[in-house]
Amino acid sequence: MRLLKLVPDNTNIGFVKIRFWCFAVTAILSVLAVAAVATRGLNLGVDFVGGLLIEARFSQPPQLDKVRATIDGLNVGEGQLQQFGDPNTVSIRLPLPESSDEGATNAVVRTVQAALSKQDAGVVFNKAETVSGKVSNELIRNGILAVLLAMIGIAIFSWLRYEWQFGISTFVAIMHDVLMTLGFFAVTQMEFDLNIVAAVLTIVGYSINDKMVIDDRIRENMRKFRQMDMKALIDLSVNETLPRTVMTSITIALALGALMIWGGHVLRGFTAAMLIGVVVGTYSSVYVSSSLLISLGLTARPPAPTKNAPGAGGAERIGPRG
Repeated sequence: MRLLKLVPDNTNIGFVKIRFWCFAVTAILSVLAVAAVATRGLNLGVDFVGGLLIEARFSQPPQLDKVRATIDGLNVGEGQLQQFGDPNTVSIRLPLPESSDEGATNAVVRTVQAALSKQDAGVVFNKAETVSGKVSNELIRNGILAVLLAMIGIAIFSWLRYEWQFGISTFVAIMHDVLMTLGFFAVTQMEFDLNIVAAVLTIVGYSINDKMVIDDRIRENMRKFRQMDMKALIDLSVNETLPRTVMTSITIALALGALMIWGGHVLRGFTAAMLIGVVVGTYSSVYVSSSLLISLGLTARPPAPTKNAPGAGGAERIGPRG
């Protein structure tokens, strides 16, 4: 039985020669992502903004104006409505009642549910949850801190394991992946909650895993081919790891695609974030971070003279530290 090979053994793609085009595309996409987040903002979930969230699935696409009028007539505060997933599903956000008592919150939920059930007898309430303003502020701070610490920690690890150029290229690649994910959520206005923060951290882990495989091969080839031109060495290393990279990305994408189709709306945001992360993570590790090593001045050092050679001053160095 022949093995399936998505990438032929003799593949020799010149990734390095198009690096400046890739750098330009990466920079443009990053700027657009930042602009999208700054202008459109993220559709923060109740985890981050605080309040009461009720998710209702109607038997047929509802008229939002009619639903809003029904909620406004209950005197439970100004409601924010948004359709997502499918036309039948509506997310209803309400401010928390003045009383912090759990009974008061449950009373608001029951009141809204009863009013909407009268409007549509087939309505189903998927979830109802509350988060206080103090907790939401803490979640925002902790979420941002978790992502930043993960990025910085991984970049420092790459610096110590290889050379400083690897640390910088790792940070640039991860930053690109995170910005692309945030930009996607800003453009689509999908709800951004704690599940998406978990997805972003997972994307960081996937991206660094893919990049470490390529970096290890680069370091190995730097030891084997000390006199090889660095551009050719980078191309060789990326092409050698390309079959593994492509196969891993495709298998993960297939699993995420199944979750997207059959996982339900609860996992839709997480799955979408992961799919975007797999695509941009593969792109950044193959086309951007590896070629960036050349622009940062990484070179394969010639072997040092051995102890027995004339004029030798010490043992042979076998390549970058690590």
